Amino acid sequence: MEAPDFWDDPESSQESMKTLKSLKDDVETYAHLKELYEEIETLIEMGYEENDASLIPEIQECLDEFIGDLDNIRLKTLLSGEYDKDDAIITLHAGAGGTESCDWASMLYRMYCRYADKKGFDVEVLDYLDGDEAGIKSVTFEVRGENAFGYLKAEKGVHRLVRISPFNAAGKRQTSFVSCDVMPDIEEDIDIEVRDEDLRIDTYRSSGAGGQHINKTSSAIRITHLPTGIVVQCQNERSQHMNKDKAMQMLKAKLYLLKQQENAEKVSGIRGEVKEIGWGNQIRSYVMQPYTMVKDHRTNAETGNVDSVMDGNIDLFINSYLKWMALGE
Repeated sequence: MEAPDFWDDPESSQESMKTLKSLKDDVETYAHLKELYEEIETLIEMGYEENDASLIPEIQECLDEFIGDLDNIRLKTLLSGEYDKDDAIITLHAGAGGTESCDWASMLYRMYCRYADKKGFDVEVLDYLDGDEAGIKSVTFEVRGENAFGYLKAEKGVHRLVRISPFNAAGKRQTSFVSCDVMPDIEEDIDIEVRDEDLRIDTYRSSGAGGQHINKTSSAIRITHLPTGIVVQCQNERSQHMNKDKAMQMLKAKLYLLKQQENAEKVSGIRGEVKEIGWGNQIRSYVMQPYTMVKDHRTNAETGNVDSVMDGNIDLFINSYLKWMALGE
């Protein structure tokens, strides 16, 4: 960083700054673990010497913090995938269940925003479509932060909600589904050929909250890749040109990953198979009535505290998924 030409290449220097921050965070975590370890040892010795059982809760608290921090830094070592370090682009689509599913999509969107906030990640909405009566039909947003894709790839799949729906006049229990697609935001220029004749480009009016420019012009862009059926959308940028550039970047990333999937099984975990948004395909169930439980059907991780999960505390499921993947499923 002290080199005179360090800032000559802004992209390279920013990458170096990211690496530096990551290394500093790891060193600080290690130093904190070392302090906790020594504090636990001291408290145990004091407890034995003075035969003081009142120190046990304090020792347990320190031990819980130590185990949590150790688990987090150990999990970081599992993020060695080619795209794990990248930002994540998440798309939520309401499925079977009508208005209830649209409300469920908005609840999941809030959950991921709260998770990102707790992690110190930034969130930017790229595309947004309101539900007819309530909630969200679909939303695409980018989560920016170190290893965002590495963590959030665990969320890819169908999420199932069971509750007494506020939209059901009979007060009956209802099941609804939302699909979650997670892709890495590959920043480097991707060497993949996209022919103009293979694309259908549509413009439409932006529909989400986004400032005074929203709904004034048809600047939002939808690109359909006809041979594969892949659709990408962007409405967030200030101009149609910028929206098109972002949408093309997303399309190229999806086509690049699709090509890799076809050529090698090693990237099968990037997107996985696209499943119908409905019964029998869920990766996780969120039950609010008649009991409370959130259970991941891949790892069997579960908790009874649904409110905490909906408030963004999904580390239990992400960490369990990373361990499950590391053990070869």
